[in-house]
Amino acid sequence: MALAGRLYDKHSRLADSLAMLPETLTIKCEQLKAILSSYRRVIIAFSGGLDSSFLLFAAVEALGKENTMAAIGVSESLARSEYELACKFARELGLPEDRIIKIDTRELEDPGYVQNSPDRCFFCKSELFQRLNELSERSRHEIVCDGANASDIGDHRPGMTAAKERNVKSPLLEAGLTKEEIRRLAKSFGLAIWDKPQSACLASRIPYGSQVTRDKLRQIEQAEEFLRSLGFRQLRVRHHDIVARIELPREDMQKVLSNGTGDRIVERFREIGFFFTTIDLGGFKSGSMNVMLKGENHD
Repeated sequence: MALAGRLYDKHSRLADSLAMLPETLTIKCEQLKAILSSYRRVIIAFSGGLDSSFLLFAAVEALGKENTMAAIGVSESLARSEYELACKFARELGLPEDRIIKIDTRELEDPGYVQNSPDRCFFCKSELFQRLNELSERSRHEIVCDGANASDIGDHRPGMTAAKERNVKSPLLEAGLTKEEIRRLAKSFGLAIWDKPQSACLASRIPYGSQVTRDKLRQIEQAEEFLRSLGFRQLRVRHHDIVARIELPREDMQKVLSNGTGDRIVERFREIGFFFTTIDLGGFKSGSMNVMLKGENHD
Protein backbone atom coordinates (compact mmCIF):
# COMPACT_ATOMS: atom_id res chain seq x y z
CA MET A 1 0.00 0.00 0.00
CA ALA A 2 1.67 3.18 -1.20
CA LEU A 3 0.29 5.33 1.60
CA ALA A 4 2.42 3.34 4.02
CA GLY A 5 5.57 3.64 1.96
CA ARG A 6 7.68 5.46 4.51
CA LEU A 7 6.19 3.42 7.33
CA TYR A 8 7.53 0.25 5.75
CA ASP A 9 11.06 1.56 6.14
CA LYS A 10 10.65 2.08 9.88
CA HIS A 11 7.96 -0.44 10.84
CA SER A 12 8.14 -3.42 8.51
CA ARG A 13 6.07 -5.41 11.02
CA LEU A 14 3.03 -3.53 9.68
CA ALA A 15 3.33 -5.17 6.28
CA ASP A 16 1.59 -8.41 7.30
CA SER A 17 -1.39 -6.67 8.90
CA LEU A 18 -1.78 -4.31 5.94
CA ALA A 19 -1.70 -7.22 3.52
CA MET A 20 -4.66 -8.74 5.37
CA LEU A 21 -6.93 -5.77 4.65
CA PRO A 22 -9.74 -6.40 2.15
CA GLU A 23 -9.04 -5.19 -1.36
CA THR A 24 -11.92 -2.71 -1.22
CA LEU A 25 -10.33 -0.99 1.76
CA THR A 26 -6.93 -0.97 0.10
CA ILE A 27 -8.47 0.72 -2.94
CA LYS A 28 -10.14 3.37 -0.78
CA CYS A 29 -6.83 4.05 0.96
CA GLU A 30 -5.13 4.53 -2.39
CA GLN A 31 -7.94 6.87 -3.45
CA LEU A 32 -7.37 8.91 -0.30
CA LYS A 33 -3.67 9.20 -1.09
CA ALA A 34 -4.44 10.31 -4.67
CA ILE A 35 -6.89 12.95 -3.46
CA LEU A 36 -4.46 14.38 -0.92
CA SER A 37 -1.54 14.29 -3.35
CA SER A 38 -3.55 16.37 -5.81
CA TYR A 39 -3.87 19.17 -3.23
CA ARG A 40 -0.09 19.66 -2.80
CA ARG A 41 -0.45 21.68 0.43
CA VAL A 42 -3.19 21.33 3.07
CA ILE A 43 -4.51 22.70 6.32
CA ILE A 44 -6.34 20.03 8.29
CA ALA A 45 -9.19 21.16 10.56
CA PHE A 46 -7.90 19.01 13.39
CA SER A 47 -9.89 18.17 16.53
CA GLY A 48 -7.83 15.23 17.78
CA GLY A 49 -10.69 12.79 17.17
CA LEU A 50 -10.24 9.56 15.23
CA ASP A 51 -11.29 10.91 11.84
CA SER A 52 -9.29 14.13 11.70
CA SER A 53 -6.32 12.38 13.33
CA PHE A 54 -6.23 9.72 10.63
CA LEU A 55 -6.65 12.38 7.97
CA LEU A 56 -3.72 14.32 9.41
CA PHE A 57 -1.61 11.15 9.41
CA ALA A 58 -2.57 10.42 5.80
CA ALA A 59 -1.77 13.98 4.73
CA VAL A 60 1.68 13.83 6.32
CA GLU A 61 2.34 10.51 4.58
CA ALA A 62 1.07 11.73 1.20
CA LEU A 63 2.43 15.29 1.21
CA GLY A 64 5.14 15.45 3.86
CA LYS A 65 5.34 17.52 7.03
CA GLU A 66 6.46 20.56 5.10
CA ASN A 67 3.16 20.67 3.19
CA THR A 68 0.79 19.81 6.03
CA MET A 69 -0.58 22.01 8.80
CA ALA A 70 -2.80 20.99 11.74
CA ALA A 71 -5.20 23.74 12.85
CA ILE A 72 -7.05 23.20 16.12
CA GLY A 73 -10.17 25.27 16.84
CA VAL A 74 -9.98 26.17 20.52
CA SER A 75 -12.81 27.49 22.68
CA GLU A 76 -14.70 26.63 25.84
CA SER A 77 -16.44 23.89 23.84
CA LEU A 78 -13.21 21.90 23.53
CA ALA A 79 -12.12 20.07 26.67
CA ARG A 80 -8.58 20.97 27.71
CA SER A 81 -7.62 17.30 27.82
CA GLU A 82 -8.77 16.87 24.20
CA TYR A 83 -6.67 19.85 23.11
CA GLU A 84 -3.58 18.45 24.82
CA LEU A 85 -4.09 15.01 23.26
CA ALA A 86 -4.51 16.59 19.83
CA CYS A 87 -1.24 18.51 20.15
CA LYS A 88 0.54 15.39 21.39
CA PHE A 89 -0.64 13.34 18.41
CA ALA A 90 0.43 16.03 15.91
CA ARG A 91 3.89 16.20 17.50
CA GLU A 92 4.22 12.42 17.37
CA LEU A 93 3.66 12.64 13.62
CA GLY A 94 6.71 14.90 13.48
CA LEU A 95 4.92 18.19 12.85
CA PRO A 96 6.94 21.12 14.23
CA GLU A 97 5.27 23.60 16.57
CA ASP A 98 4.84 26.20 13.83
CA ARG A 99 2.65 23.73 11.90
CA ILE A 100 0.36 23.01 14.87
CA ILE A 101 -1.83 26.11 14.92
CA LYS A 102 -4.27 27.14 17.63
CA ILE A 103 -7.33 28.98 16.30
CA ASP A 104 -9.40 30.86 18.91
CA THR A 105 -12.90 30.51 17.46
CA ARG A 106 -14.90 32.54 20.04
CA GLU A 107 -18.22 30.78 19.38
CA LEU A 108 -19.74 32.17 22.57
CA GLU A 109 -19.65 35.63 21.02
CA ASP A 110 -22.02 34.45 18.26
CA PRO A 111 -25.73 34.69 19.22
CA GLY A 112 -26.58 32.05 16.63
CA TYR A 113 -24.33 29.59 18.44
CA VAL A 114 -25.36 30.55 21.96
CA GLN A 115 -29.08 30.15 21.18
CA ASN A 116 -28.33 26.48 20.47
CA SER A 117 -30.74 25.78 17.65
CA PRO A 118 -30.42 22.45 15.79
CA ASP A 119 -28.11 24.32 13.40
CA ARG A 120 -25.65 25.31 16.14
CA CYS A 121 -22.78 23.48 14.46
CA PHE A 122 -23.26 25.56 11.32
CA PHE A 123 -22.28 28.73 13.20
CA CYS A 124 -19.33 27.05 14.89
CA LYS A 125 -17.95 25.52 11.68
CA SER A 126 -18.57 28.66 9.64
CA GLU A 127 -16.40 30.64 12.04
CA LEU A 128 -13.69 27.98 12.08
CA PHE A 129 -13.59 27.47 8.32
CA GLN A 130 -13.55 31.20 7.64
CA ARG A 131 -10.55 31.55 9.94
CA LEU A 132 -8.83 28.61 8.25
CA ASN A 133 -9.42 30.08 4.80
CA GLU A 134 -7.78 33.29 6.00
CA LEU A 135 -4.88 31.27 7.39
CA SER A 136 -4.56 29.47 4.07
CA GLU A 137 -4.27 32.76 2.20
CA ARG A 138 -1.52 33.93 4.56
CA SER A 139 0.46 30.69 4.68
CA ARG A 140 0.15 29.36 1.09
CA HIS A 141 -1.59 26.17 2.25
CA GLU A 142 -4.02 26.13 -0.59
CA ILE A 143 -6.62 23.57 0.54
CA VAL A 144 -8.54 23.37 3.83
CA CYS A 145 -9.75 19.84 4.69
CA ASP A 146 -11.98 18.40 7.40
CA GLY A 147 -12.58 14.90 8.76
CA ALA A 148 -16.11 14.34 7.46
CA ASN A 149 -16.53 10.78 6.22
CA ALA A 150 -19.07 8.45 4.63
CA SER A 151 -20.67 7.61 7.99
CA ASP A 152 -21.76 11.25 8.35
CA ILE A 153 -24.10 11.06 5.37
CA GLY A 154 -27.75 10.97 6.41
CA ASP A 155 -27.18 12.30 9.94
CA HIS A 156 -28.02 15.86 10.98
CA ARG A 157 -24.71 17.55 10.12
CA PRO A 158 -25.11 21.32 9.63
CA GLY A 159 -21.32 21.60 9.84
CA MET A 160 -21.11 19.91 6.45
CA THR A 161 -23.22 22.71 4.99
CA ALA A 162 -20.75 25.23 6.41
CA ALA A 163 -17.87 23.26 4.88
CA LYS A 164 -19.50 23.33 1.46
CA GLU A 165 -20.13 27.08 1.67
CA ARG A 166 -16.49 27.72 2.66
CA ASN A 167 -15.09 25.39 -0.04
CA VAL A 168 -13.63 23.00 2.53
CA LYS A 169 -12.70 19.57 1.16
CA SER A 170 -13.54 16.24 2.83
CA PRO A 171 -10.99 13.69 1.52
CA LEU A 172 -12.22 10.83 3.72
CA LEU A 173 -15.74 11.30 2.39
CA GLU A 174 -14.50 11.59 -1.20
CA ALA A 175 -12.65 8.30 -0.79
CA GLY A 176 -15.82 6.66 0.56
CA LEU A 177 -14.28 5.74 3.92
CA THR A 178 -16.64 5.01 6.81
CA LYS A 179 -15.79 5.57 10.47
CA GLU A 180 -15.28 1.85 11.09
CA GLU A 181 -13.01 1.57 8.06
CA ILE A 182 -10.99 4.54 9.32
CA ARG A 183 -10.68 2.85 12.70
CA ARG A 184 -9.51 -0.35 11.03
CA LEU A 185 -6.92 1.48 8.95
CA ALA A 186 -5.65 3.41 11.96
CA LYS A 187 -5.14 0.13 13.79
CA SER A 188 -3.34 -1.40 10.81
CA PHE A 189 -0.98 1.57 10.65
CA GLY A 190 -0.26 1.25 14.38
CA LEU A 191 -1.77 4.61 15.34
CA ALA A 192 -2.49 4.94 19.05
CA ILE A 193 -5.79 6.70 18.35
CA TRP A 194 -7.30 3.68 16.56
CA ASP A 195 -9.53 2.85 19.57
CA LYS A 196 -10.10 6.42 20.76
CA PRO A 197 -13.70 6.77 21.97
CA GLN A 198 -16.05 8.87 19.89
CA SER A 199 -15.88 12.52 20.84
CA ALA A 200 -17.74 15.71 20.08
CA CYS A 201 -17.68 19.28 21.31
CA LEU A 202 -18.97 19.85 24.84
CA ALA A 203 -21.89 21.93 23.56
CA SER A 204 -23.36 18.78 22.01
CA ARG A 205 -24.30 17.70 25.56
CA ILE A 206 -26.78 20.58 25.91
CA PRO A 207 -30.35 20.08 24.59
CA TYR A 208 -31.33 22.18 21.59
CA GLY A 209 -33.04 25.39 22.69
CA SER A 210 -31.15 25.57 25.99
CA GLN A 211 -28.51 28.30 25.76
CA VAL A 212 -24.85 27.41 25.62
CA THR A 213 -22.96 29.12 28.44
CA ARG A 214 -19.44 28.98 29.85
CA ASP A 215 -20.76 27.65 33.14
CA LYS A 216 -22.58 24.75 31.48
CA LEU A 217 -19.56 23.83 29.39
CA ARG A 218 -17.33 23.96 32.47
CA GLN A 219 -19.71 21.68 34.39
CA ILE A 220 -19.83 19.16 31.57
CA GLU A 221 -16.05 19.13 31.20
CA GLN A 222 -15.48 18.63 34.92
CA ALA A 223 -18.11 15.89 35.16
CA GLU A 224 -16.75 13.94 32.20
CA GLU A 225 -13.17 14.27 33.41
CA PHE A 226 -14.24 12.84 36.77
CA LEU A 227 -15.89 9.84 35.12
CA ARG A 228 -12.73 9.22 33.10
CA SER A 229 -10.70 9.34 36.31
CA LEU A 230 -12.85 6.43 37.52
CA GLY A 231 -11.88 4.38 34.47
CA PHE A 232 -14.86 5.00 32.16
CA ARG A 233 -13.84 5.67 28.54
CA GLN A 234 -16.88 5.98 26.27
CA LEU A 235 -19.33 8.38 27.89
CA ARG A 236 -21.41 11.52 27.71
CA VAL A 237 -22.75 13.79 30.46
CA ARG A 238 -25.89 15.45 29.10
CA HIS A 239 -26.70 18.77 30.77
CA HIS A 240 -30.34 19.24 31.79
CA ASP A 241 -29.97 22.26 34.08
CA ILE A 242 -29.79 20.84 37.62
CA VAL A 243 -29.88 17.25 36.29
CA ALA A 244 -26.91 15.38 34.81
CA ARG A 245 -27.86 12.46 32.54
CA ILE A 246 -24.95 10.06 32.13
CA GLU A 247 -24.73 7.91 29.01
CA LEU A 248 -22.48 4.84 29.25
CA PRO A 249 -22.21 1.62 27.25
CA ARG A 250 -24.57 -0.93 28.78
CA GLU A 251 -21.67 -3.12 29.87
CA ASP A 252 -20.35 -0.25 32.05
CA MET A 253 -23.58 0.49 33.88
CA GLN A 254 -23.05 -2.15 36.56
CA LYS A 255 -19.72 -0.53 37.49
CA VAL A 256 -21.62 2.55 38.64
CA LEU A 257 -23.46 0.45 41.23
CA SER A 258 -20.38 -1.32 42.63
CA ASN A 259 -17.80 -0.39 45.26
CA GLY A 260 -19.49 2.88 46.16
CA THR A 261 -18.80 4.33 42.69
CA GLY A 262 -22.30 5.72 42.34
CA ASP A 263 -22.07 7.57 45.66
CA ARG A 264 -18.76 9.11 44.61
CA ILE A 265 -20.28 10.26 41.33
CA VAL A 266 -23.31 11.82 43.02
CA GLU A 267 -21.10 13.63 45.54
CA ARG A 268 -18.72 15.01 42.92
CA PHE A 269 -21.51 16.01 40.56
CA ARG A 270 -23.21 17.97 43.35
CA GLU A 271 -19.96 19.83 43.92
CA ILE A 272 -19.92 20.66 40.22
CA GLY A 273 -23.49 21.96 40.37
CA PHE A 274 -25.80 19.07 39.47
CA PHE A 275 -28.45 18.46 42.14
CA PHE A 276 -29.53 15.17 40.57
CA THR A 277 -27.57 12.53 38.65
CA THR A 278 -29.18 9.88 36.46
CA ILE A 279 -28.02 7.00 34.29
CA ASP A 280 -29.70 6.75 30.87
CA LEU A 281 -30.98 3.18 30.55
CA GLY A 282 -30.75 3.53 26.78
CA GLY A 283 -26.97 3.49 27.06
CA PHE A 284 -24.39 5.53 25.21
CA LYS A 285 -25.62 7.06 21.95
CA SER A 286 -23.48 9.42 19.89
CA GLY A 287 -25.72 12.24 18.67
CA SER A 288 -28.58 11.25 20.98
CA MET A 289 -29.83 14.85 21.17
CA ASN A 290 -30.84 14.47 17.51
CA VAL A 291 -33.61 12.08 18.57
CA MET A 292 -35.66 15.18 19.36
CA LEU A 293 -35.33 16.29 15.73
CA LYS A 294 -36.53 13.08 14.09
CA GLY A 295 -38.52 11.38 16.82
CA GLU A 296 -36.61 8.14 16.36
CA ASN A 297 -33.65 6.33 17.83
CA HIS A 298 -30.46 7.76 16.41
CA ASP A 299 -26.88 6.50 16.82
